[in-house]
Amino acid sequence: MKQRILTAVIAAAFFIPIVILGGLPFTILVYAMATVALYEILKMKGLSLFSVPGLISLLALFVFLLPTKWANQLMDLTSYTKIDLALITILILLTYIVVVKNRFNFDDAAFSILGALYIGIGFFYFVETRMAGIEYVIFALGIVWTTDSGAYFIGKKFGKNKLWPDISPNKTIEGFFGGIITAIIFALIFQFISPFPISIIALIIVTIIASIFGQIGDLVESALKRQYQVKDSGDILPGHGGILDRFDSLLFVLPLLHFLHFVG
Repeated sequence: MKQRILTAVIAAAFFIPIVILGGLPFTILVYAMATVALYEILKMKGLSLFSVPGLISLLALFVFLLPTKWANQLMDLTSYTKIDLALITILILLTYIVVVKNRFNFDDAAFSILGALYIGIGFFYFVETRMAGIEYVIFALGIVWTTDSGAYFIGKKFGKNKLWPDISPNKTIEGFFGGIITAIIFALIFQFISPFPISIIALIIVTIIASIFGQIGDLVESALKRQYQVKDSGDILPGHGGILDRFDSLLFVLPLLHFLHFVG
């Protein structure tokens, strides 16, 4: 527990000022975290980031991460869109399968690209959300943290019915709904302190959906770890695991807030 607290304090002291600062420093931080996350997910399958296919996957990740402003500038200069560049990296990766005579196979390529897309899209929307305003980042983080805390404490106190034991044996249905309730309470308090241009009913609906998908994001990473038989995605954060362990819910919540037109 002491190690978890110490890691959290040090991480917060480094992370929070850069989030507040925003701009290029924040974008660089997001690129760094996404790179570590890609390393972690490739390692689960026994693939190395420091290899030809790993570096091609990293290139695809960097393309997915391109902020809209940068992508538009790139298109003005080269006439290539993000989709064009992403497809080029996929074609290169598929060509590599032939070059190495299936030592790196189609399944590996599919896993690498989907992993880069999963991580890239989530962290891309982290940058886009910060550009929209720090209040949206605080809201998203608050939804994730209060959902996790509510699910844990309410599940521990009242949990009797397992939510999805094959994937995450400790999660309960009671904790699932407890997480949603605590997220709603947070959202209402936040709306009182820093109101969004949205009705209370709409805010509650957005919060419920975001809380549900945040918990789904956590289950997705749990399913990955169970499939590849690893306890944590990494060990860069002592006591907390890896970047994916800490950001799995956020990778679902941030895109969702944009898809619901809550941000942007």
